Amino acid sequence: MQEHWDAHALCNYKGEAFTFGEFATKMARFHILFEKAGAVKGDKIALCGKNCARWAIAFFSSNTYETVTVPILADFTPESIASLVHHSDAKVLFIDEEKWEKLDKQVMTSLRLAISLDTFQPLFCATDEIQEACDNWDALFNEKYPNGYSKSDVSFPVDNWEDLAIINYTSGTTSAPKGVMLQYASVCTNVIFGQSRLPVRFGYTLVSMLPLAHVYGLMFELIYTLCGGCCIYFLGKTPSPKLLLAAMADIKPYAVMTVPLVMEKIFKSSVLPTLNKPAMKVAVCVPVLRNVIFKKVREKLIKAFGGNVMYIIMGGAALNPTVESWFKKFKLPYTVGYGMTEAGPLLAYEDWHKFAPRSCGKAVDRCEVRIDSEDPHHVVGEIQARGMNLMVGYYKNESATQAAFTEDGWMKTGDLGIIDHDGNIFIKGRSKNMILSSNGQNIYPEEIEAVLNNQKYVMESVVVDRATKLVALVYLDAAKLEQDGLDAEARDLYLEEMLALANKSLPSYSKLTKVEVVDEPFEKTPKMSIKRFMYK
Repeated sequence: MQEHWDAHALCNYKGEAFTFGEFATKMARFHILFEKAGAVKGDKIALCGKNCARWAIAFFSSNTYETVTVPILADFTPESIASLVHHSDAKVLFIDEEKWEKLDKQVMTSLRLAISLDTFQPLFCATDEIQEACDNWDALFNEKYPNGYSKSDVSFPVDNWEDLAIINYTSGTTSAPKGVMLQYASVCTNVIFGQSRLPVRFGYTLVSMLPLAHVYGLMFELIYTLCGGCCIYFLGKTPSPKLLLAAMADIKPYAVMTVPLVMEKIFKSSVLPTLNKPAMKVAVCVPVLRNVIFKKVREKLIKAFGGNVMYIIMGGAALNPTVESWFKKFKLPYTVGYGMTEAGPLLAYEDWHKFAPRSCGKAVDRCEVRIDSEDPHHVVGEIQARGMNLMVGYYKNESATQAAFTEDGWMKTGDLGIIDHDGNIFIKGRSKNMILSSNGQNIYPEEIEAVLNNQKYVMESVVVDRATKLVALVYLDAAKLEQDGLDAEARDLYLEEMLALANKSLPSYSKLTKVEVVDEPFEKTPKMSIKRFMYK
């Protein structure tokens, strides 16, 4: 931070920007206000708002003061936000002003100070003393730093690995919330791993598009990157493809952190139509031409992301196998990692040139992974883990904490998979998603959905069990159907053909009996996983 004092650190795309020096100074100012609000080490500071530079400043202000930061997703309802602020015992809340107006202030009984993420001005003070401190904030800062805040004043604690750093709520529910408790050790081990395998240097840039209130975006689009001197640009909300590509072209990021769905959409809309042309299908059968074509495709995709991309890192869900096979042919620098909030987030990763297709990498440093199976290489079992990066439990939810660990101390992920002799982990599905057939076969809906999602007009799908019958719910590409002139009758015929074609590639015990069309995209979690519980 001191070395690059006058360089930009945090920027809103086409908006305000803060240098490392301005960033450090604002943290010091907030530390004064936290103290006046009665917040001490271990107290909770909640944070709820859209992705922006000020969100990042608020997070690090809390983190470096050694209070426990509680990121809350801005997509939660006002009732859920207020309930989680209360459940976390937060004394301070950073929040967008629009959201603040919708909260029931009476619910948040421990709150002493609320601060606007739009202006950094106080929205609420519980006492006259706190209000007075806010009114005299500048004077208090000048009194503590009469010569101004400089590089020599920067000093952050480093001996707190076993202290609690973050409580990250995985749901907005008001009944028995699950607030994942992560120590500084979890944060540090993820940063150390990231820096060792994906080194970040001053001069690098990154486009942040994942929710910062979710630990994947928080860790790998903010903490790890900023620790390496990277300048981060925030898009503010989930961007349209047009805005995203425009930002990439302007910012030229060194890496793309995303979810598979984004890459699949880009591939299907901008690359696959060209590859499906008759002349192109013939050309790729000729080795010399194929190599030239694939090189051009790779260059086109890299250029679409600004031209400087060295890594494309996906997580949160499985990558469609057919799309992945194309990426491998293009020699695209992609990899699919594996993690969860409870691991802060990484459990597995592998460098793109060593990455085994269909896998999610190998166990990361300082973490062990095992398969709860009599034959982990061939028989599917639950993926379990232990290590310095794992949570210490769920906040004020002892029953959920006990249920999350085995008697010998391994954390249950709830995911099912196998591991090969080289340590590559292959996820087969979620244990709660697994369907048990009438003849005792384990059916993993994700594998069937991968087949469906390769069909021409299918955007995404969910396979459900209805009275022992497998039914596919599909969301179709309406624009493409219209473009190709398919009316309602032709669409129904296509669905029949699609069902037959899909069933040809599926084993007898997992064949589909019916396909139903849904009118809207499936509801998603912040990491873009489909909320399966909503569909039956």
